[in-house]
Amino acid sequence: MQFARCAAIAALLATSGAGRALAQIDYRNLDDERPVRTEDAYPVDRYALEILTPLTFESASGAETWLFAPEAEYGVLRNTQVGVKLPLAITDAAGTTSFGLAGMFLYALYNFNTESRTLPALGLRADVGLPPGSLGGGGVRLTLKGLATRSWGRWRAHVNLAGTLGPDDDLGVEALPRWVASLAMDRTLFRRSLLLIGDIAVLQAAREATTQVEAALGLRWQWRTTTVLDAGIRRRLTATGPDIQLTLGLTTALGMRALMPRRPASESSHGNHQ
Repeated sequence: MQFARCAAIAALLATSGAGRALAQIDYRNLDDERPVRTEDAYPVDRYALEILTPLTFESASGAETWLFAPEAEYGVLRNTQVGVKLPLAITDAAGTTSFGLAGMFLYALYNFNTESRTLPALGLRADVGLPPGSLGGGGVRLTLKGLATRSWGRWRAHVNLAGTLGPDDDLGVEALPRWVASLAMDRTLFRRSLLLIGDIAVLQAAREATTQVEAALGLRWQWRTTTVLDAGIRRRLTATGPDIQLTLGLTTALGMRALMPRRPASESSHGNHQ
């Protein structure tokens, strides 16, 4: 029922012209963990608001976690987006079940170079992880991530490199890794409304943790003009990491028309960048 409401709102805005141009190829916009770890180097359109509602299940070392992480991201300036994520988690480990808020994350992403013949698209993202909630861990952590995207027709390649500062002796359920490097490839498929993505990531969860390697495969489908569905599967390739991780999500793009001055026709959008 909630998904139906989101779709109805998106359709209403689309018919009024508020969101159509902003989201008609939103399926190509790779968000962090949606549906693979790697994201592209582009923010959302200026004045566009996206509501993300992903649900993730993970089984690792006998423990199971369900994570619902609603997120809002807004194109506050051209080539710049800000966002907030409030993950809720249920964990079951050694017969003990816990439920609660798994912290709060504030972030900003800036694209400082649009893809050209000689250079890929380049972006920089900063995340601040705050510890509220019973599953949020302890301490404030800062993650900086560099992003690059390169296109060849229907194919694109993405590289992400990230490092985190802050304590890691009491990590929350959704804590970002101490460092991570990932590579992804995607290809546009059927009627240019379906995207297939594969990625591989090398990471270390904490300073003394074992380095782990993960592989993932995902799909993003433009279900409606302003609504995208995504699904993904992830698996460890080393002794540590998720035995299996499954994710399913919905993204609704809204054009904040009331906040939008008229833009010149020559001004490029997120979709046009790609």
